[in-house]
Amino acid sequence: MHNPKVKIIDIKNLSNAHYKLDKVDFKFQTKNGDWQTQSRECYDRGDGAAILLYNSAKRTVILTKQFRMPSYLNGNKTGMMIEVCAGLLDEDHPEACIIKEVEEETGFKIGNPQKVFELFSTPGAVTEKIYYFVAEYSDEMKISDGGGLEEEHEEIEVLEINFETALAMVSKGEINDAKTVVLLQYAKLNNLV
Repeated sequence: MHNPKVKIIDIKNLSNAHYKLDKVDFKFQTKNGDWQTQSRECYDRGDGAAILLYNSAKRTVILTKQFRMPSYLNGNKTGMMIEVCAGLLDEDHPEACIIKEVEEETGFKIGNPQKVFELFSTPGAVTEKIYYFVAEYSDEMKISDGGGLEEEHEEIEVLEINFETALAMVSKGEINDAKTVVLLQYAKLNNLV
């Protein structure tokens, strides 16, 4: 908290049910020097990591499909989302987190994911920063079926999709998860697949 134009007045916790929701009252100094009192709700679910697994020889990517309640509540008729592999950091380093998530969700054992950037997905309401990675996979790296962890109530379908088909799915609205679209576009711009 280093911005001299922001003075936090009060932080009130509204919920700690699954993640943390706080109401933050603060003063913000405008360009003309006036101080405005504002209030925002900030949802803190922790930071995360996401990865696009790609195979340049086969020209394929590994994606996952699972039910997402918030998307269902906002008009996604089935609630099913096609996404890159991702997970919350918890206490892990981003690279260690994504290696673990890849194995749990997809069944692939990867070694050296390449970090490409860090992004805030919804900075107007959510504190989460996502660390984005890419990694090449091969059939020999498959050590299990994946599918997620039962104790985390995960039921994940692993999809191997032709890269051009995945890009077309974005255009058709069949893939509409922001982190997935970002990583597919990164792969296209950088000729990974």
